[in-house]
Amino acid sequence: MSILKKNVSLSGDEYLEGEQYSDIRHEYEHGEVVAMVGASRKHKRLAGNVFALLHRHLGSTRCEAFISDMKVHVGDCFYYPDVVVGCEPGDNHDFYLEHPVLIVEVLSESTEQRDRTVKRLAYQSIPSLSEYLLLSQEAPGAELFRRTEEGWDLEIYALGEGVHLASVDLEIPLNEIYRGVDG
Repeated sequence: MSILKKNVSLSGDEYLEGEQYSDIRHEYEHGEVVAMVGASRKHKRLAGNVFALLHRHLGSTRCEAFISDMKVHVGDCFYYPDVVVGCEPGDNHDFYLEHPVLIVEVLSESTEQRDRTVKRLAYQSIPSLSEYLLLSQEAPGAELFRRTEEGWDLEIYALGEGVHLASVDLEIPLNEIYRGVDG
């Protein structure tokens, strides 16, 4: 998904109000509004596959998966992850989560650097977040940042392997994540 920065300064409340009526999604970073541009077919398939697998697995648990349009609030920022899972009953805002346990981002050429740096560091500051999964559109592969007592570990997965998501007690074969996605 591409981004376009605009020099518009708003408060968090003004951003949230405006976002409810906007035809274009925007992220919000420290008062700055960042427009989100459309995603590719590969991007949508990858996010959709992960969402479908998580949604089916979570079933009647207290956790819930959201795709694309649910924001995550961290500090004075609001981001739209591709897929996010929340399990906190008190996280009852209609338009954003504050206590996600799992966040998934599909990397694109225009967002990869931001997903790997700015957003990763912001997400990793969320106390409830256990895992941050990055998926490549260019070639099948996954990078999973997992919170440990010592900090964050990185696990790399290739086709034929299963991605173990401890936060939701699910192992997903990478082949299932990339089903229908041409390399």
